[in-house]
Amino acid sequence: MTEHLKSKIMGRDGMRRALTRIAHEILERNGGTEGLAVVGIRRRGAILAERVVRRIEEIEGTKVPLGILDITLYRDDLTSIAVQPVVRSTEIGFDVANKTIVLVDDVLYTGRTVRAALDEIIDFGRPRSIQLAVLVDRGHRELPIRADYVGKNVPTSRHESVEVRVEEMDEVDEVVLMEVED
Repeated sequence: MTEHLKSKIMGRDGMRRALTRIAHEILERNGGTEGLAVVGIRRRGAILAERVVRRIEEIEGTKVPLGILDITLYRDDLTSIAVQPVVRSTEIGFDVANKTIVLVDDVLYTGRTVRAALDEIIDFGRPRSIQLAVLVDRGHRELPIRADYVGKNVPTSRHESVEVRVEEMDEVDEVVLMEVED
């Protein structure tokens, strides 16, 4: 299976604007930062969550709690991804009970990653509510999951993939659409 670049969806400035808009929408919907926490799905979702938390702090002057989830052991395809999958740590250093949790991921596709993240968050306690923020929603849901905050909707075919690249891991901030060939 090979991939080649089909188009660039977003660059550094587009990503920054989308995350700033998402931060404003989160604050508007929740009436500020009271009882709010942000949790990113490891790997790129965690980086985007950190950026959203920084934007919220810049806007409100208040730092909200930030957590990071590693959903590896909660995946429904765990046995098919690797014989010994790499499990990283989950870092939630606050009580989730009665908080509004904003779950952050890079791309929303089938909804299975979000389902696994919801299962893991619930294992930490019972939040008041869980909201979902994604940089890109590419469609093709297999589960009844919808994002509350979306940076950009990108209709795709199943022969395409959306890659979010972040400077902290990939040395560039961009979102690209890749054509996948068998």
